[in-house]
Amino acid sequence: MPFILNKYNVPEKTKAFLYLIKELGYTQKEAQRIIAKGRLFINKEAVKNPSQNIQGDIVLVQFQPSTKGLKPIFEDDRLVAFDKPAHVLIHPQNRYTEYSLIDELRYQFGNDANITHRLDQETSGVVLCAKNKQTEIDIKSLFEKRKIEKSYLAFVKGKIDKDLIINEPLLVTKPKDTKIRTIVVVDGNGKNSITFVKPLKFYPDKNITLVEVFPKSGRQHQIRVHLFHVKHPIVGDPVYGQSKENILKYFNRTLTLEERIKNTLSSRLLLHSQSLKF
Repeated sequence: MPFILNKYNVPEKTKAFLYLIKELGYTQKEAQRIIAKGRLFINKEAVKNPSQNIQGDIVLVQFQPSTKGLKPIFEDDRLVAFDKPAHVLIHPQNRYTEYSLIDELRYQFGNDANITHRLDQETSGVVLCAKNKQTEIDIKSLFEKRKIEKSYLAFVKGKIDKDLIINEPLLVTKPKDTKIRTIVVVDGNGKNSITFVKPLKFYPDKNITLVEVFPKSGRQHQIRVHLFHVKHPIVGDPVYGQSKENILKYFNRTLTLEERIKNTLSSRLLLHSQSLKF
């Protein structure tokens, strides 16, 4: 379990965020986030105000990374990259998440190491991480300026026999008539998004195509939504191309493995982050 409860004693009255910074070594941003997340307790009540004075015994919910032995596929003095398995989260969803990639990174390289970009839980492949704060800032800046070229591999339903350029704006929505979480849709009010698709091989016996995909913008679920929009959803996608009933069952974790394979042709999303270049 990456989050544990640690007890500390604060001998003299001090502001909560200052104690976290001066005595426990957190940055101001980290200290404020801990308090905002309700992870600091005194007298069994969460401290809600960073400037609240604390004294005596306190309890702090702290992240303690664990390992499953995942080895980096690349490392130098500033950077490290992992081949993230499908179904592994990048960051914990909550304090009860048993394992995520940030566990592995910080277990091996310390608390200053951080992940520099996102990859869906369902997606496997290359995740680039920084060993220190300055490198993290540098790499995130490159991503924001779109100076990092990304390529993916995917198996999609149906036959694609020519290169595609999908230029459709994407909008993040929250359906009002269901309990489904946020869904991304093609919508004129959305953000400009471009995806290039190159077919590599068609498998007629299964009616699926292996494609190489180059997203030129980094929108949430961009590749999945764009391929679904052109009627070639990714094999194994439990959301895009599925009925509301099955999407709900997936989000509620009541969709059985057998149902998923029957509906999507796979037990996992067949999308893989193949390379990053800068």
